[in-house]
Amino acid sequence: MIASISALERQQIVAALTDLIGASKIDTDPAHLAEASVDRFKKYQSVHGIYDGPKPAAIVYAESTDDVSAVLRFANDNLINVVPRTGRTGTEGGLETSVVDTIVLDGSRMSRILKIDEVNMQVTVEAGAPLQVVEDALRERGLTTGHSPQSKPLAQYGGLVATRSIGQFSTLYGAIEDMVVGLEAVFPDGSVIRVKNVPRRAAGPDIRHVIIGNEGALCFVTEVTVKVFKHYPDNNEFHGALVDDMATGIAILREVITGGFHPSVARLYSPEDAAQHFSHFANGKCVVVFVAEGPAGIVAATSAEIRRILSTVRHEPVDPSLIEAWFDNLNWGPEKIEAEKEVMRAGSQLGYTTEISADWSQVGTIYDAVMHRIRTEYPFADDLTMLGGHSSHSYQTGTNMYFVYDYRINCSPREEIEKYHVPLNAIIVEEALRFGGSMVHHHGIGKYRAPWTVAEHGTAYPILAGLKAQFDPNGIMNKGTIYPVEGAGIAPTAVSDTSAADAAVSNTAASDTAGA
Repeated sequence: MIASISALERQQIVAALTDLIGASKIDTDPAHLAEASVDRFKKYQSVHGIYDGPKPAAIVYAESTDDVSAVLRFANDNLINVVPRTGRTGTEGGLETSVVDTIVLDGSRMSRILKIDEVNMQVTVEAGAPLQVVEDALRERGLTTGHSPQSKPLAQYGGLVATRSIGQFSTLYGAIEDMVVGLEAVFPDGSVIRVKNVPRRAAGPDIRHVIIGNEGALCFVTEVTVKVFKHYPDNNEFHGALVDDMATGIAILREVITGGFHPSVARLYSPEDAAQHFSHFANGKCVVVFVAEGPAGIVAATSAEIRRILSTVRHEPVDPSLIEAWFDNLNWGPEKIEAEKEVMRAGSQLGYTTEISADWSQVGTIYDAVMHRIRTEYPFADDLTMLGGHSSHSYQTGTNMYFVYDYRINCSPREEIEKYHVPLNAIIVEEALRFGGSMVHHHGIGKYRAPWTVAEHGTAYPILAGLKAQFDPNGIMNKGTIYPVEGAGIAPTAVSDTSAADAAVSNTAASDTAGA
């Protein structure tokens, strides 16, 4: 918990906000404030009604860019912490309110589709536009954004851009940073900036990337323009194979991708993780999955190459209809979230993921190192009911790895996060950094990977710190997210002797000032 540095008391903040933008846009319901104090990093605590952190002073529902500008200017003038949000699907503590009397600035009412431009193949939306709604509107015209994270039924565009998100078809369409053409954002002093929509330019550094991935620590995204693509769902072809080990599966992914082919889905599941998704056919093996998508000629060529590469290794083919059935049920909507809550209420069982990325030559090493360290060093390894992983986003130079860990909870709901989630997350981050990978592939740093931000960026960290100093000198934007600050989140309890971890710990004190 971090004390407020504002001279205004809680009631004064609420009164001033009400005068500023109207009572209909202010929510001070105690139950809503409690829910707004956390995100899905603390899903187990929240489902048990445990909200130990400071509750925000108010949730403000902005309805325009002018509202966002007015609220940020007020907060900046009065040194009040602000946590921006839209779809509320964050998983890394980025939406957690670590500062007393924070303002949660919600953009979900800014939900319009402003323009679908079929000539220039782009769509412009407000921050609160739901991804599913935008996608449905485009599909009616035979188009798609190509962006399909598992949170698609819930996610909204402001959060997708702010967290540098990625979708399940990224190997073909790219991640959100590849899709964003232009955008609008509001900075802490209330200034509104617009990055114009052009296909490319060489006019200095690409300033879109000051905003994309800022996680609300620099500004509030209010409008986004993204690319759209022609959609050919009837051409999809599905491929699956069982292989003996992760190394073989990684090699298959690498051959397909580096050969110049871009299936929309290219995945590899460890035997443990595969048993969760493909129990009806995995048979204790690793599962490789591909979906070829696009114009018929491209799909045919991609499928032919996938079959050729599989023919060069020992494998068992999987019926394509089984992969198609899995493909049709990828996303998590409200009903699956509620079902998960019921499971958490009924039993002491929980599952989480931590995703990293690495070069082709190192991702297998990181996977093995994490498995070994958790199994041999983590003191509560006997409580793990599943430990595995999968790769789901691949590139010319490497791939990502989702580490998946489920566990029985042998403690109170309040103690779960420190006994299990935080130390397991820490081990994965440390091993990724130790072998030269990135500690986070697409969920964002939030507040629970912030202790390693300096180690992640190394000698380039001053550039990141400089952005905070320039654009948020009063430190009012989402304190503790990206930029580590003592009192935000929960300190990791599994720091190892690795040089990367040591660098993170030794630099935390110095980096505190960047978020102050």
